[in-house]
Order: sequence, then structure tokens, then C-alpha cells
Amino acid sequence: MPCPRWPMSRGSWICSSASKNPILGVIAGAVLTAVLQSSSASVGILQALTSTGAVTYSTAVPIIMGQNIGTTVTALISSAGANKNAKRTAFVHLYFNVIGTILFLCGFYGLNALIGFAFFNDTANTFGIAIVHTIFNVVTTAILLPFNRLLEKLAILTVPDSPSDTKQENTLLDERLLATPSVAVGRAMLTGGDMAEICRTSLLQAMSTTRAWNDAIADEVIRKEDAVDHYEDVLGTYLVKLSAKHLSVEDNRSVNTLLHTIGDFERISDHAVNIIKTAQEIRDKDIKFSEEALNDLSVLEAAVQDIVNRTVDAFQKCDTYAAGKIEPLEQVVDGLVREVKTRHIARLQAGVCTIEYGFVLDDLLTNYERIADHCSNIAVAMIEVAADKFDTHEYLANVKHGGSVKFERRYEKYRGRYTFPPEAYSESAENQAEG
Repeated sequence: MPCPRWPMSRGSWICSSASKNPILGVIAGAVLTAVLQSSSASVGILQALTSTGAVTYSTAVPIIMGQNIGTTVTALISSAGANKNAKRTAFVHLYFNVIGTILFLCGFYGLNALIGFAFFNDTANTFGIAIVHTIFNVVTTAILLPFNRLLEKLAILTVPDSPSDTKQENTLLDERLLATPSVAVGRAMLTGGDMAEICRTSLLQAMSTTRAWNDAIADEVIRKEDAVDHYEDVLGTYLVKLSAKHLSVEDNRSVNTLLHTIGDFERISDHAVNIIKTAQEIRDKDIKFSEEALNDLSVLEAAVQDIVNRTVDAFQKCDTYAAGKIEPLEQVVDGLVREVKTRHIARLQAGVCTIEYGFVLDDLLTNYERIADHCSNIAVAMIEVAADKFDTHEYLANVKHGGSVKFERRYEKYRGRYTFPPEAYSESAENQAEG
């Protein structure tokens, strides 16, 4: 595409205006670059004008600043119709150059007024134009880099969230990325990781309400469950479209892993809501936990938090070795659930616990056990897909009943970590019997 012709007389007029009023120079440079939609072309025109001798550094600097602002127009136009993050990115680019221009011009003309630059009125050359461009970008980056959060906040204020955002597709999953499947797969994995993180925080928050009810936390857990449902819908739809593309072996494994795991993450968030409902029942009925019951639950909840944290971390890092440690811990959780029930029955018979507590305890134990099951499903899916097969029953049978030394060693390690304290009432009963 041939370079556009630009009359030298018109260029000389722009330079003359810029030398008299730097703001006009900035505007002229911005408009020229915006119209051409090419900073390279506008810089080329400015460099061509230097051959006339009409361009001094005092003239060139504001025009160059304007060219940097004008080049952001291309990004702004490209973001039209795109998602919110794309629009915000374009505005960050704009604010970076506008703020950088203001700071650079203030510094340039301020220092010139104080010390007087020897080159201020010298005729500019092509090399000098390139140097000014480089200095501007380096200085602006150095100044504004520590304030990247401020630029982000400005962009968010410019393109704010709206109440209908929760019904829109997740901003990471841009349909245009499907044209580059490897990039789309990477974005889908990041989105899946975000979904897993929401599930983790939601569950931890829900578990805290069983001890101390909090309306704000309960509302947040419910909102997060809605968000996770949205993630599952968006990811599921996106992955189906992605599956139709030509994928590498590794990308195909990533897609299959997501397809086999997002449902389990969604179920974990459902159990978080169930725990909230149980906690609300504990509050409404003013059910009191005995000290022994609280101690038992503390041990079980620590194990549940451990398995959820390990599962989410393994998933986000695509770490199949870490995923291999989930199943032994799931077996430990199952054993802890059975033991909590047994100990509760013993306390009930001894008159230490109440029947009302038994009802809510059963609800909690059911949710905790199923959460561990879903963690197991996620880990098995990661391991099996990585091995290019998917037979959950065969894998679990081999692990549990195949005499795996590694499995037994890990199981014993976790079982030793999560042990219940001795029952105070049982010790008293033994002492009375001996007396």
C-alpha cells in the first residue's frame, strides 16, 4: 500500500502552529495519526518534513506526543463490540499515552524554562525524531508502571460493570479466540481455574458459618454459586465449539479434562450452599454443640479443607502428581465421617449430645463426604485424561485394591495427621467403673 501524499506546505503550517502552541501540535499529531491509523506513517511524514528545515525540536516534541495519543485510536476502534476487558484494555492504552504526554510536556517545557535546552530551537532530523519517541516511551513507562492499578481503576470507571453482566459470557472466553485454538484452550483453562478458585473460597466461607452465622457471608456464598453455574454454562458451550476445531494432542487433553471436571466443581459449590442452609438451621433452632462434637468436626473439616485445597491447586497447575495424592485423602475423609457418626451415637447414648444436633450433623457429614468424592472425581479425571484413557472404576480399583505401596503410605500419613482427641465422658465412665 503506497504511502499517502502529504503536501509539504500543509506540513509546514502544522509545524508552524506547533511551535507557537504546543497543544495545537499535540492535537495535529493525534488527528493525523488517527486518520492514517498508523503511527509509522505519521512518523514517516514528520521525518520527511525535517528535510525542509521547518521542523525544530520545540515543534517536533508536541507533534510526537500527539502521534502517540493518535495511535490508540486503532485499539479503541478494534474494541468496539468486544467484551468489557477488551474495551478497558484499549482505554488503559489511551490513558497511558494521554497522562504520559501531559507529564512529558510539563517536564520538557518546565526544564527548558529553568535551564534552557541548547537543542530547543535546532532543526530536527530523522534520528532525533526516533530518539524523542524512544525517550518518551521509556520515561512514561518508568513513571506510570508503579501506578498500573490506577490506570486499571480509570478504565473500570470508564467502562463500568452493569447488573446484567452476570448473564453475559465470561469475559475471558472471547469467541474470536476460537480462530486460534491453542490460545482459546489456554483461556478456557484459566477460566476453569477461576471457577475452581470461586468454589474453594465459597466452601471455606460456608464452613465458617457453622460456628458463627454471618448474613453477609451467607449471601456471598449464594452469589458465588450463581457465578459458578454461569461459569459451567459458558465453559461447557465454549468447550463444545472448541472440540470441533483441529486441536493438538495436549490441547485435546486440556479440553477433555475441563469437560470431565467442571461439573464436579459446580457440585462442590452446591454443597457449599447446602452447608449454609444447615448453618442457618443451627442458628434458627439455637442448636448447641458439645465441646466433644466441636472437636470432632474440627478434625473432619480440616481434612475436607485440605482435600479441597490440594484438588484446586493440582487442577490450576495441571499437576497430575499432586492429583495422585487426592484419593488416599478421600479415603481418610470417608473414614473420619464414619467415625464421627460412631462417636456421636456413643455421646447420644451417654446423654452428652442431643437428637437435634444429630440431624444437622448428618447433613454436614453428607455434604463433607460428597465434597471429598467430587475432589476424587476431579483428580481421577486429570490422571486418566493425561494417560489418554478414562476408566474411573478401573483406576480406583487398581489404586485401592491393587496393593499399591505408595497409596498405603500416603493413606497412613494422612490418617495419622487427622486423629480425634479422646472422649472426656468416656474417660470419666472408665474411672467410675474402676472405682
